[in-house]
Amino acid sequence: MTSAFKQLEERTSFCSGGKGLMSQVSETRAQPEQLPGGGSRSAVADKVDALFGGLGDRGRVMVRQLPLSVTVLLVVAAAAVFHPETLADSRFRLALLAHTALFVLSVAVPWGRLPARTWVLIPALDCLAIGFTREAGGPSFSVLSLLLVFPVVWLSVDRNRAGVVLAVAATVLSTVLPAAALGTPPTQGSMIRTIFLPLVMAAIAVTAHVVAGTLYRQRETLVRQDEALADTTAESVRRQQLLDAVLSTVNVGVWVVDSQGRDILTNRALQTDAALSGLAPSASQPRLFEADRTTPVPPARFPTARAAAGETFTDALYWASEGDAGKSKAGEGEDMRAYSVTARTMSSTDGNHAGAVITFAEVTALIRALSAKDNFVATVSHELRTPLTSILGYLELVLDEPGHEDIEDELKIVQRNATHLLGLVNDLIAVASERVELNLQEADVAGLLASVVSSARTHASGSGVELVLDVEEPLTARVDPGRIRQVFGNLVSNAIKFSPDGGRVIARAHRVNSHVVCSIADSGIGMDGPEQEQAFTKFFRSARSRETAIPGAGLGLPISKTIVEGHGGSISLRSEPGKGTTVTVNLPVS
Repeated sequence: MTSAFKQLEERTSFCSGGKGLMSQVSETRAQPEQLPGGGSRSAVADKVDALFGGLGDRGRVMVRQLPLSVTVLLVVAAAAVFHPETLADSRFRLALLAHTALFVLSVAVPWGRLPARTWVLIPALDCLAIGFTREAGGPSFSVLSLLLVFPVVWLSVDRNRAGVVLAVAATVLSTVLPAAALGTPPTQGSMIRTIFLPLVMAAIAVTAHVVAGTLYRQRETLVRQDEALADTTAESVRRQQLLDAVLSTVNVGVWVVDSQGRDILTNRALQTDAALSGLAPSASQPRLFEADRTTPVPPARFPTARAAAGETFTDALYWASEGDAGKSKAGEGEDMRAYSVTARTMSSTDGNHAGAVITFAEVTALIRALSAKDNFVATVSHELRTPLTSILGYLELVLDEPGHEDIEDELKIVQRNATHLLGLVNDLIAVASERVELNLQEADVAGLLASVVSSARTHASGSGVELVLDVEEPLTARVDPGRIRQVFGNLVSNAIKFSPDGGRVIARAHRVNSHVVCSIADSGIGMDGPEQEQAFTKFFRSARSRETAIPGAGLGLPISKTIVEGHGGSISLRSEPGKGTTVTVNLPVS
C-alpha cells in the first residue's frame, strides 16, 4: 500500500515538471504574485507565468513584446534587400526607432512598481508605431497592417474587457493618426482600410478574448482539481501514516489479502511471529493444526484461503508450531501456540468481493489458563463427589433404620440437598472434561420428553406457566436415556425459570429424515444477540437473570451441549428480548 502512494507521488511529480504535486500547490498558495503595475494574480496567471520561467513582471512584458520586435527586425532585413531606398526615408527610420524604444521600455521599466495595468501602454503604442511604419513605407508596406494582430491579441487576452475596447480604439488610431500626422492624402484604398481594418481587428480581439476566457476557466478548473487531488493525496498519506502507526503498535497480527489470496498488507506483529510463518497454504509442510492440536489443517481450510473465498468467521481456534511440523503432529511440545483468528471480507465500489482482513490474536496463555481451571474444577469436583456419595449412602441407611421418625423430614431435606449438590458436582466434572460417559440403547425420545414434562407440571403450575406437550409417539433413537432426560430436564427447567411472569412453554418432538428434532420454546424474558453468543459458555448468566435473582449456576446449557454433541447431535438457540427463547436439539436416530 505504501508503494502505491509512492507511485502516485512519482506520477504527480512527473506531471508537475519534477516537483511533487503537493509542493507545487503549496508554492502556488504561498507565493501570490502581482500583475505588472500591481494587483493580485490568480492561480491561473501563476501557471502561465511558470511557462515563462518565472521572469517576473519585466520579463513577462518583454516576452509578450518580443514577437512583434522580431517581426519588425525581419521586415527591416527584407526592406534592406528589396527596398533599400525605404530605409533612407527619415520617417520610416523614425518609425523603426519607435519600435526599438518600445522594446527597450518593455525591458527597462520596473512595471511592478507602477500602477496596475500600466503595461497596456506598450501594445497601445505598438498599434500607433505600426501605423506610422505602414504609412512611411508607402503602398509597398501596406501589408504591415497585419502586424496589428500582435498588440490586439495581447490586449484582448487580458481578463479585463476594457482590453478589447482599447485594442479596437488603438487600431482605429493606427489608421487615422499616422495619415493625418504625415499629411498623406486620402485615397480609396486608405478609406477602405480605415473602415475594414478596425472591423477585422475588432473581430480578432473579441475572438481572442472569448477563447482566452474559456482557457482561463478551464485552467482554473484544472487548478482546483489539482488542489483537490493534492488535498486528497495528502489526506491519504496522512491516513496511511496513521494506519502504519496503528498496525505497528497493536500486538495482534493483521493480514490483508485480495480475492485471490495474495498478500496486500501485513503488520509487524505478523511478520515477526515465527509460528505464523507457516500459515501460507503453499508451505511444503503445513504447521497449522485444528483445535485438537493433532489434525493438520488442509490448505483449503487455511484462514487466508477461507477469507479469500469470501468466508467470514470469528474467533476460530488454530494451533501453530514454531518447530518441526513432524514433531508437532502428535500435539506435543511447548512450541505450539494457539491463535484466535477472525476474518472480515472487503467489497469493492461495485459491490464485488475484493479480499479480506484477517487478525491473529495469540491466546496460548488463555487456553492454558482455561485448561488449568478446568483441571482444577474437575479435581475439586472429584474430591467433593466422594464425601457426598458417602453422605448420601449413610443417609439412606439412617432413613431405612427405625427410630428416626421424629427427624425423618429433616433427614429427607438433607438428602434432597445433598442429591442436588451431587448433581452439580457431576455437572462440573462433565463440563470440565467436555465429555460424558454414555450408555447407548434404543429408547423412545418422545416418551423421555413426555416424562420430563409430566414431572415439571407442578413446578410450572406454581410459576403460573402453561406447559404444553406436542410429540409424535414413538420416536425411537439410540441414546443414553438418563443423559437425554437430563438434557430435557435442564431445558424445561430453564424455560419455566425464565418465564417469571407466566406464559406458555411448548415442548415438541418430531422426526426429520434420520434425526429426531426436539424443541423447547418459552415466552419469557429472552436474550439479546451478545447474550445468545455466550449462552453455551460455562457459568454464563444473562444480566436480566442476575437482576431478577433467578437461581442457577450457568451450567444447564453447557452440560446439555456436551451431552448432545456426545451423541453426535447438535443444539441451537434462538431468542429475542421480551419474546422468549427456543432451544432446538437435533439427535441422530442411530
